[in-house]
Amino acid sequence: MGMLVVATSGTGFVLGSGSAVDFAGLCWTCAGTMMVAASASSLNQVFEIKNDAKMKRTRLRPLPSERITIPHAVTWASTVGLAGTALLASKANMLAAGLAASNLILYAFVYTPMKQIHPVNTWVGAVVGAIPPLLGWAAASGQVSLNGMILPAALYFWQIPHFMALAYMCRDDYAAGGFKMYSLADASGQRTALVALRNSLYLIPLGYLAYDWGVTSGWFCLESSVLTLAISAAAFSFYRDRTAQKARRMFHASLLYLPVFMTGLLVHRLPDNEQCIKEDNSAEILSFLETKDEESENLNENEVLRSRVRKQAHPPVAYASVAPFPFLPAPYTVP
Repeated sequence: MGMLVVATSGTGFVLGSGSAVDFAGLCWTCAGTMMVAASASSLNQVFEIKNDAKMKRTRLRPLPSERITIPHAVTWASTVGLAGTALLASKANMLAAGLAASNLILYAFVYTPMKQIHPVNTWVGAVVGAIPPLLGWAAASGQVSLNGMILPAALYFWQIPHFMALAYMCRDDYAAGGFKMYSLADASGQRTALVALRNSLYLIPLGYLAYDWGVTSGWFCLESSVLTLAISAAAFSFYRDRTAQKARRMFHASLLYLPVFMTGLLVHRLPDNEQCIKEDNSAEILSFLETKDEESENLNENEVLRSRVRKQAHPPVAYASVAPFPFLPAPYTVP
């Protein structure tokens, strides 16, 4: 999962870079993200050492197998977490460092204990997974903007079917470990499969939004739709026939979806000069508005002068028929 976090952060950095990608900044961002992710993962294993020892898929981890001690793990996690955050602050910006530190706290101190308390932990974990691409975008652009939310949204909605499939396949293991997964309270698996299907469908508009918001070309809209329909079909198959085999198939489909989606974003992303054209158009509109304002002011001054002339040339009765203020042109508004 650490490599996945770094890959999403790096993709977010490239998307937020515009036409010129700072490869040194990309490397520093990926390195800092990796360090913070390693810290979060280590703290997770420290807090769940007893739970991991009861599960087949985690009992061979370094802490349950006693290959390293808890003080060693805590020292490592603290050091690498602080170093990664400091690296992002010095080589990227404080916004990226703040997102990294917040995600570390959210993962280790909110998501991890919640896994033993309530099934909502899956949705909290989805938020954790959605932050790294936003971190990368912020590291490159120095801000969080609406078009930078495409990949985080994809990460959020993608994680739900991904983990629902995993939790369904490993229900017995999660029960033995004492985790409150959504699938454990769903004996038939119908609600679990429905949640997976619903969130797969939520991925469909993202390709169009990426095109509409100027992040990618129209080709990505088409390719993303086909890709999302494929994972939705796997989720629908799991909903119709709730077996471990269909859950595994949906799990594998989710593993394929994310790298293909990110690759499509990178291949079809629009160069920054097209965005500059939009900015230039905006500048032209502003310039036009300023010109109109100046013309209006000139007209107002001319009308004032005329009114003064009329004030001197006409008798009081005639003056009373003249408007006491100059006519103001209607304000120009951009539709």
